[in-house]
Amino acid sequence: MAFGSTPDWFHISDDEDIVWESRPHPVAMGSKLPVGVGLALAGFLVIGWSGADGVGLLTLIGVLVTGTGTVLAFARYLVWTNTRYVITSAELYKKRGIISRDVTQFRLERVQNISLSQSGLGRLLGYGDLTVYTAGSGDPELVFERVPQPDRASSRLSDQLETVTTDGSAV
Repeated sequence: MAFGSTPDWFHISDDEDIVWESRPHPVAMGSKLPVGVGLALAGFLVIGWSGADGVGLLTLIGVLVTGTGTVLAFARYLVWTNTRYVITSAELYKKRGIISRDVTQFRLERVQNISLSQSGLGRLLGYGDLTVYTAGSGDPELVFERVPQPDRASSRLSDQLETVTTDGSAV
C-alpha cells in the first residue's frame, strides 16, 4: 500500500520503502457515526412528513436535526480519515489531526519491543492495538489504535525490526 502522492507530513528517503500503511479500523469511528446518520435520516423523515403543509415549526426542527446529524457523522469521518499509521523500512509514523496535526515518528533502531492486544470483539471484527516500546522508556511510546488486521501489521513490523537488528541499519 502506498500513498498516491507523498503527503507533507511524511518524510521518506529515496532508499526507504513503505512496508505497511493504514488508518484505524472503521469501528474506530465509534457510535457517533451511526447516531449522526440516524439523526440525519430522522430529520429528513420529519421534513418530508411536515413539509407537505408548508414550512412550519416541525419542518424547521427536522432541518435542525438533519444538520446536527450530518455534522456529527461528518466530524467522526474526518477524524477517522485523518488518522494514519505507516511503517517504512526505517521508521514508524502515526499522524492524527484535522486542523492541527500531530505526527509521531520513530526510527526502527529505537524500538525495543512491540505488543499486540485484541479484545474478543476486536478478534471477531478484525482489529487490535499495536503498542511500540522504545529504548530508554518503560512506557509505551507509540500505539497504533484499532488497527485493521493487526497480526499482519505486527508481522510486518517484526520483519523490519529483524532486518534492522541483523543488518545493523534500517535500510
